[in-house]
Amino acid sequence: MSEFSPQAATVSSLFDEADVAELHAPQTAGRQSTYQRLANRLRQAIVDGQLAAGECFPPEREMAQQFKVSRDTVRRALELLTQQGLIESRQGAGTFVASRVEQPLAIISSFSDDMRQRGHTPGSFWIRRELGWPTPEESLALNLLPDQPVMRLDRVRTADGTPMAVERAVISAALLGNNLDFGESLYDALRAVDVRPARAMQRLRAQLASVADAGLLAINPLDAVLSIERRSFSNEGRPIELTRSVYRGDRYDYLSVTAAEHINMSY
Repeated sequence: MSEFSPQAATVSSLFDEADVAELHAPQTAGRQSTYQRLANRLRQAIVDGQLAAGECFPPEREMAQQFKVSRDTVRRALELLTQQGLIESRQGAGTFVASRVEQPLAIISSFSDDMRQRGHTPGSFWIRRELGWPTPEESLALNLLPDQPVMRLDRVRTADGTPMAVERAVISAALLGNNLDFGESLYDALRAVDVRPARAMQRLRAQLASVADAGLLAINPLDAVLSIERRSFSNEGRPIELTRSVYRGDRYDYLSVTAAEHINMSY
């Protein structure tokens, strides 16, 4: 009985005879190898949405038969896509198109709330929880005097066990009574003392992962990441947090929705 099920990814249907012939075209100078051509075709299908997040690939043996290549060629193509964060292997289940997370820019919410809303299981592990004196930049951002202590809260955020972000937050220690043992959720702890962010300013930029962040995110140094600095404020305009986060570029998207009246139509 074939291992390929109707629920598996429609990889086979993406390749017609011309595509298969292209895989077997003679390798000349400057021409990619067969496994690279196979990986490129699969990558394009993922980027174009022909293969949706969460779809399962057929077994390597079936793909090798379909494309008339060796299993080693299929394996190397899948390894390349795995390194690029486009697919993921799940032990005992198979190989799947990696899911991405979209975060609307206009909504203030915690990472855990974001993940639950998207059907993922949030998690985290702490790197640092400590009290200290604010730096000049932190004093300015949080409207604190130099002798007013802050909490520095660094952790790795995960979704379904996969590292998604390194988050480094700084808040006034007075907000939580200098108590570092506030539980796992910073926003829940703030809500418990009636401190709620009402607005936030976020600055996003693309950058390359440092060696330290790459190790925490299970990616390679110099891989693309999304750097986000967030400053949130209460209804009264009081600064609440200064948070700098580094998100995996292959797993996280920020989504901006613009109303028609805010679109410049002068061009």
